[in-house]
Amino acid sequence: MSYRIFIKNMVCPRCIESVKSLVLKEGLDIRSIRLGEVDLSQKPNVEQTQNLKNNLKNGGFEWLVDQQAKIIEQIKLLIIQSIHLQHKKEPLKLSVLLADSLNHEYTYLSKLFSSVEGQTIEKFYVLQKIEKVKELLFYNELSLSEIAWELNYSSVAHLSAQFRKETGMTPGYFRNLHRPAHKSLDAINGPV
Repeated sequence: MSYRIFIKNMVCPRCIESVKSLVLKEGLDIRSIRLGEVDLSQKPNVEQTQNLKNNLKNGGFEWLVDQQAKIIEQIKLLIIQSIHLQHKKEPLKLSVLLADSLNHEYTYLSKLFSSVEGQTIEKFYVLQKIEKVKELLFYNELSLSEIAWELNYSSVAHLSAQFRKETGMTPGYFRNLHRPAHKSLDAINGPV
């Protein structure tokens, strides 16, 4: 018998290591661990559950119990993975990706996300893309046209217009800044 835990704010490989450490500290056996989820070989007892919830909270994570909260976290993780953790692949419509992955109609997912998060899925997606653009500009390894191609923008002009709208500056100006402001993935939830 396995037992699955959904965890909020588990958005990067370092988060996986942190959560793994916290779970193992409670003497729990991990079958698998990935962004937002931990599969245990058995259900933790009451004391282990409470300790793990407290330790996760102290580490900036949250054990999700509510089904709607789980769905919202899965939406965020799918978007983050599609932008930050995948190499260039064929463009896939966001609504199709989410609906197929989560087995819900996109309209339901969109309404749920907006009602809880106070922003649309599309806005969250754009903010994640802009943050990835910032990262790529900061490291200065790719040209703007390569960045646009990597992130499936239709053109450099589209990328530049969206970047300027969200940040108030051009990509070139941002690249020339000495130490640009770069948010952690879990801190992106509103205007940049």
